[in-house]
Amino acid sequence: MASFLLQRAGQALVTIFGVATLIFFVQRLTGDPTYLLVPETATQADIEALRHALGFDRPLVVQYLGFLADLARFDLGQSVVQRVPVVDIIASRLPYTLMLAGGALTVACGIGIPVGILLALFRDSAAAKIAAGIVLAAQSMPTFWSGILLILLFAVSLGWLPPSSTGGFSHLVMPSIALGLLSMATFARITRAALIEELTRDYVRTARARGVGPTRLLLRHVARNAAIPLITVAALEISNLLAGAVIVETVFAWPGLGQVTVQAILARDFLVVQGVVMLGALVTVGLNLLSDFLYSIVDPRIALGGGR
Repeated sequence: MASFLLQRAGQALVTIFGVATLIFFVQRLTGDPTYLLVPETATQADIEALRHALGFDRPLVVQYLGFLADLARFDLGQSVVQRVPVVDIIASRLPYTLMLAGGALTVACGIGIPVGILLALFRDSAAAKIAAGIVLAAQSMPTFWSGILLILLFAVSLGWLPPSSTGGFSHLVMPSIALGLLSMATFARITRAALIEELTRDYVRTARARGVGPTRLLLRHVARNAAIPLITVAALEISNLLAGAVIVETVFAWPGLGQVTVQAILARDFLVVQGVVMLGALVTVGLNLLSDFLYSIVDPRIALGGGR
């Protein structure tokens, strides 16, 4: 198991390095942010002085090596617009994004997995057909559109929930549903497919012939074997929730990392965008490492084989 996890950790470091390199050079293609930070009356001398103060006049390779050195020290630099450390900006917004992602994951798992079980065990029932229609609708609806529909229904028409911003639990309900609907559909589909595949295997027929009850069969045998694709989906969907938060936070004026990322992109605030992207990369890679570890627990043959 140790060699298996070390191999995955090495791949994770290469991935993080690749993301850091890509985000650094891609952002430089968007233009010089110095022009956005000076007033319209600024002279060329003023622009050059600010560019020097921000370090944008250095050769690109020098800037890149400095970026990697700072990243190795977990120093994300200082926002060129707000003039405060990027770490402080991320720390102030991260709790809101985690709160939103947690609510969306609760919606996705709390609804998606039971619906997937229903679709697998009662494939021909009327309830399963209705649930399949709901899953298809949730999968087909863009996040921004579902958010707008929720606002129109529950905030404007019914007046049950606040339309935007933060506050109590009621402010979290609609953003969590809007963000979690697509992941809910994914969990439902994967759960259904995994259970149907396991229920057709020989060991299930043998267990039934020996008189094993359906509940015990599902919980003690089928569920464990069906857990591997769900672990994969969970790792990917949590990352997708963090990425999808950019749209949802904009629609609901939620003050998380998604909103600050949009603002930083519009202002060409390079270091803030770099910091948020690197955080997302670390979370994604960390979740994949965690899923690899869980694979080796659920099915030790994966670790022994050195791969999935």
